[in-house]
Amino acid sequence: MTMARPDDDAVPAALPWLPLLPWQAESLAQLVAQRDTLAHALLIHGARGIGKHAFALGIAQALLCETPRPDGLGCGTCPGCRYLNAGAHPDLMRLELLEIDPDTGQLEAVDQIPVDRVRALIDFTLVTSHRQRAKVAVIAPAERMNPAAANALLKTLEEPPPGTYLILVSDAPGRLPPTVVSRCRRLAAPAPTEAQALAWLAEQGIAEPELALAQARGAPLAALSHAETSVRDERQAWVAALSDPGRLSPTRLAARIDAAGKDERRARLAWAIEWLIAWTVDLARAAAGGSVRQNPDAARALATLARRVAPVQLFRYHQSLLQERAQLAHPLVPRLVAEALLIDYQGLFR
Repeated sequence: MTMARPDDDAVPAALPWLPLLPWQAESLAQLVAQRDTLAHALLIHGARGIGKHAFALGIAQALLCETPRPDGLGCGTCPGCRYLNAGAHPDLMRLELLEIDPDTGQLEAVDQIPVDRVRALIDFTLVTSHRQRAKVAVIAPAERMNPAAANALLKTLEEPPPGTYLILVSDAPGRLPPTVVSRCRRLAAPAPTEAQALAWLAEQGIAEPELALAQARGAPLAALSHAETSVRDERQAWVAALSDPGRLSPTRLAARIDAAGKDERRARLAWAIEWLIAWTVDLARAAAGGSVRQNPDAARALATLARRVAPVQLFRYHQSLLQERAQLAHPLVPRLVAEALLIDYQGLFR
């Protein structure tokens, strides 16, 4: 079915701007203080959910701001900063897993960054800067470029035009081709302390920030998602089922994924895999006599199960979960993947 074009007065969607996070300002100020020697190809990496993408956009803003603050950060009020916040700066290009549908003018989720988008980025770098500050391209997540896209980017990474900065963002740099990584300066994104993360979550109105942060392995942006009512309720259903593998029904639990709309099922599978990974890590800790960290609300059930699980089998199962997480970008049937993983989970306790 062909979707209708938007009305003439409709405003096309723009990629949402991600403001700098409190624990990033100091590191960003130190980085932009070296602007004259700043590498023109950066690879921002770090744990998932600590704000790498926001940090990359903070770098872009500092480079494109027309009246920087004394510390070098973007002022937020000049024309350049206003263009950035509106998603309309002519000297910034963002390649993400969202793109604007040419028919509807609205944002659509995509699975990968294809070669045609990278070629458009290359063309973008060859055009003179409109506002005479810099040209910046941000690719996030960079590991989701398909092989042709990654190969097409190599020459521009190695020899970007003067005044052009390419910022790649990845929480899995090992999945990037070595030829891409070798052409970038690697830069670890600043991670918050526990106190900083808890304070930020409290500011967002999270009622139980400690529990949310524990479930998210100390990653505050992931914790914010964990605290959403729909996600929290879904996790509780999975935790209750995992706590009693003898009565767990893989078919019934996996069917919860299909209860969501078609566009949400892969996201639900991603959450389920993250919960299973966290659960197996805590099982291993409990089996070794350690304390449960990511599922403190299920510590008693984990301690009981830990006495029944074989360490080698648990390790192999955990590895299979990591492999499934790496395959999430590829075509799959989420419910069937979840069902197979749950059947294997039950097998740990037979």
